Amino acid sequence: MKILEFKQESKIKKNTKIKIGIIILVVVLLILISLYVANQSVRMFLDRYIFRKEIIQDNVVSIQLESEGNEAVYAYDKYITVLNKNKLLCYTNSGNIGAELEVVISKPIYSANNRFLCIGEDKGKKIYLISGNNVIWEKDVEGEITKVNVNKNGYVSVIISGTSYKSIVVTYSPEGKELFKTYLSSTMAITTDISNDNKYLAIAEVNTSGTVTQSDIKIISMEKAAIDPANSLIYTYTSDSNELLMNIKYQDRGNLICLYDTSIHIIEKQQETKLIEIDKNATYYDIDLKNNIVQVIEKNAGIFSTDTQVLITNIYNKTENLYKLTSSAKSLYTYGDIIAVNIGAEVHFISTNGWLLKKYVSLQEVNNIVLGDSIGGIIYNDKIDIVEL
Repeated sequence: MKILEFKQESKIKKNTKIKIGIIILVVVLLILISLYVANQSVRMFLDRYIFRKEIIQDNVVSIQLESEGNEAVYAYDKYITVLNKNKLLCYTNSGNIGAELEVVISKPIYSANNRFLCIGEDKGKKIYLISGNNVIWEKDVEGEITKVNVNKNGYVSVIISGTSYKSIVVTYSPEGKELFKTYLSSTMAITTDISNDNKYLAIAEVNTSGTVTQSDIKIISMEKAAIDPANSLIYTYTSDSNELLMNIKYQDRGNLICLYDTSIHIIEKQQETKLIEIDKNATYYDIDLKNNIVQVIEKNAGIFSTDTQVLITNIYNKTENLYKLTSSAKSLYTYGDIIAVNIGAEVHFISTNGWLLKKYVSLQEVNNIVLGDSIGGIIYNDKIDIVEL
C-alpha cells in the first residue's frame, strides 16, 4: 500500500510541476508578445536575433539579367517577370522559370492585381492579359495606349489617346470581350479603377482648357454602360481648384480612395469626405494598399540624423500603425498588404500592421524594387535578388 501511495504522490507532484511549467511558459510568451507589440526596440531585437527576419544579399536566390540592360521587370501573384526581346519569363521564388510567354511589346506599361497581370505597349496598340502561366487574351486597340488597369477579377480598363477625343476608356471582360467605351471630349483621363465587385468604373480626369487645372472623378455603372453607355454615369465629384488629383483606388467595401497632392479623400455611398491631410514633412505617400494608406514622414532627430516614420492608416477605423527608421527613405513601394521602403543599402518590407516582414541588407545601392503577393524583387543592373515574403 505504501508503495502505491508513494507512486501516486510522485505522479501528482510530477503533474503539478508540468502544470506550473506550462503556466510559466504561457506567462513568458504573453509577456514577450506584449513587448513585441508595444515596444519597437524589443521587436527589432527579436526580429533580428530570434525570428531571423534580416537577410543578407549573398544569401538569397538571384535571377541573372543580360548585359544590355533592356529588360523590363515586374511582379504579380507569386512571380517575378522579365520581359525582353518579346519573351516574358515568369520566375518562381526559387529562381526557376515557371513559364515563357510570347509578349510582343518593346516599351511596356503594367498593372497587376491578385493573379492577373495586364501589359500594354506605351503609346502603342498592343495589350495582353496574363494569369498564372498563360496569356488569357491579347488585343490591338485603335489609338495609343497611355494607361492600363486590371481589377482583382480580371476586368481591364485601358486609357487611349491619339484620336479625335481627348481620351477614350475601353473596358474589357476577363475573357477579352469589349464591354463598352467611354468617350471624353473635353477632359483627359489620367487613371482608372474598377471596383472589386465589377459594378463600377471610376475615371480620374483633368481639364486643362481653363486658366486653372480642374480635377474630376466620374463613376460609371458597368451594367448600364454595357447597354447604354451615354446614360451610365451615376456620380461626378469635382475637386477644389487648388487640388491636383494623382490617383484613385477601390477598396474591399466598394469605397473609392482618392489621392490628391495635399490630402486623401474617400467616396462612400456617393458621398465624398476627407480622410487625412498629407503631412507637410511626408516625402512619399501611397493609396495602393488593401484598406490602408501610407505616408513616409521625415523629421530631424539631430544635426546628423533623421527620424523616418512610416505611418500606416486604416481607412475604416482610422487606426494608425507606426514603423520607425533611422535613415532617409529613397523610395516607397506598395502592393496588397505589403510596404517596401528603400533606404539605400537596406530594404524594409513591412506589413500594414506596422510589423517587419523582412529586412534585406545589400552590399550596394538598390536601384528598384518590385512586389507581388508573396514575393519581392530587388533589381540591380545585372541581376534580381528574390525575397520571399
